[in-house]
Amino acid sequence: MVLEKIKKENDIKKLSAAEIDVLADEIREFLIEKISISGGHLASNLGVVELTMALHLAFELPKDKIVWDVGHQSYTHKILTGRKEGFDQLRKYGGMSGFPKRKESDCDCFDTGHSSTSISAGLGYALARQIKGEEYKVVSVIGDGSLTGGMAYEALNNASRIRSNFIIVLNDNNMSISENVGGLSKHLSNLRTAESYQEIKTGIANSLSRIPMYGEGIVDRIRKTKSGIKQLFVPGMLFENMGIIYLGPVDGHDVAAMVKMFKEASRLQGPVMVHVKTKKGKGYFPAERHPARFHGTEPFDIETGLPSKKRIKANYTDVFSTIMRKLGDRNDKVVAVTAAMADGTGLKRFRNMFPERFFDVGIAEEHAVTFAAGLAAAGLKPIVAVYSSFLQRAYDQILHDVCIQNLPVIFAIDRAGLVGSDGETHQGIFDISFLSSIPNMTILAPKNKWELSDMIKFAVEFPSPIAIRYPRGEAYDGLKEFRAPIVYGKSEMIYEESEIALVALGSMVKSAELVRDNLKNMGYACSLVNARFAKPLDEELLLKLSKNHKLIVTLEENVISGGFGQHVTEFLYHANVSSRVINIAIPDDYVEHGNVDILRKEVGIDEETVTGRIVSEYKSLGQVE
Repeated sequence: MVLEKIKKENDIKKLSAAEIDVLADEIREFLIEKISISGGHLASNLGVVELTMALHLAFELPKDKIVWDVGHQSYTHKILTGRKEGFDQLRKYGGMSGFPKRKESDCDCFDTGHSSTSISAGLGYALARQIKGEEYKVVSVIGDGSLTGGMAYEALNNASRIRSNFIIVLNDNNMSISENVGGLSKHLSNLRTAESYQEIKTGIANSLSRIPMYGEGIVDRIRKTKSGIKQLFVPGMLFENMGIIYLGPVDGHDVAAMVKMFKEASRLQGPVMVHVKTKKGKGYFPAERHPARFHGTEPFDIETGLPSKKRIKANYTDVFSTIMRKLGDRNDKVVAVTAAMADGTGLKRFRNMFPERFFDVGIAEEHAVTFAAGLAAAGLKPIVAVYSSFLQRAYDQILHDVCIQNLPVIFAIDRAGLVGSDGETHQGIFDISFLSSIPNMTILAPKNKWELSDMIKFAVEFPSPIAIRYPRGEAYDGLKEFRAPIVYGKSEMIYEESEIALVALGSMVKSAELVRDNLKNMGYACSLVNARFAKPLDEELLLKLSKNHKLIVTLEENVISGGFGQHVTEFLYHANVSSRVINIAIPDDYVEHGNVDILRKEVGIDEETVTGRIVSEYKSLGQVE
């Protein structure tokens, strides 16, 4: 196998042209086999096999820097830098990350996980190189989807000022950029990359600009005329008008063509956009046919492409999807907004049934939130469906455009809490902290699937900003008999006893129920409260609990800093209560990738660890010998 010859970075350069073609096929076979077992991002990685190979052939790693936008398409990059063996532990706790990690390899120059960041980071590298007088190439790879993010355009605007070489590779697998016009555009690309052309162009401009009084005017007029002619033939004029040289498009599955283009781009001074056309999911028919389904896939059967394990119960996203469809029927003011995540957030059915009330704004969370604020100001009921990890990108817009105006925007926050295999950049463990600091914001979390339905309905009637956070994975169907109406700022008492009070929020109610069983078996009288609201607190109930419970325990799947528990502790401290309060929460740190059950134990929020901590705290009160 040719793949066996790749032991470390730059080994690909030792292969013959014939071996390069074989290597591409072997990498695809390897990725399909491994990801079918481990799960992971398949379609995006299959689409960039040849592109990654061309980058590794054209540049010298780790000296040269390749910055991957998002980074979920970096699997081939990992293989070509000697990490093939790591795929047996891909995205597992203690194993190889599914994203670039600087601590993992010198060939990963920048950690990524969210979109639209690579141009900014690459530009930072390019200017640092300039300031330090160093010599290396910088390449930022960005997809057409990520290019919809406003941050990418901010970076492009800034990049136009750089005078040294900076290469931006646009990986286009679905973008509506017009194709170049036959041989003429190819000729223009070749002409504009030729060293002689660049020297002549620069020389003429410099000479003309030195003509007294008229020189700059002549140069400016020539530029305008040239741009007008190029507008007819060159599809990259958007970038050219920003001061970025546009090359392409080039076939993203033709290694030799891309290597040639990258070499030519490396000779140019200033920012260069190389437009590469690829096919998402290439080489595996199910992924080619359903690229969205194989974006982030669970383990699957290679023969059929179907998941290896059938889901028996609905997950929270499924429940939200059903609720949205029903709300769409009942209330014509309900509209849905998503940032390129219609399938992931469960809005596909709403989109199909109510296309005129569904808005996908692309990978642009900041715009999504302010756009929703405009919809709300005009009298509609916008529901912004977003992953917790991605909502933090729009913090300013939530504060400035929604909450200051007290507009009734509903935030349906999926993947709140630990999400597992995608790691630090995707864990939804900060939303309670950053949302609870904002005046006018209300935050809820459901204990089970029925309460999620009740909370969404409550939110639609609510007159102010409101966020509902719910976890990834199977929707809890326990405690069905407890379904008190949702009342603003009020918790739900599930079991009322004495001694110890467990005040749990959202997904931690299920855990608290198991902890309570453990404590009861050990002889402790234990109350269980479903907090429901992270903000505002049910202060009346907290004071009541403090009168007949010696220990109050808060439980949440959020970092402890600024979380629900800290707000409870602060309130009870100022109320001068005698009860001891402890907070069960995630440590103030980033949580790496791995199975969620393993991660819960590592961060100390699993039932066994929580039970032990509560018993230890209670004994320290002197109540048990």
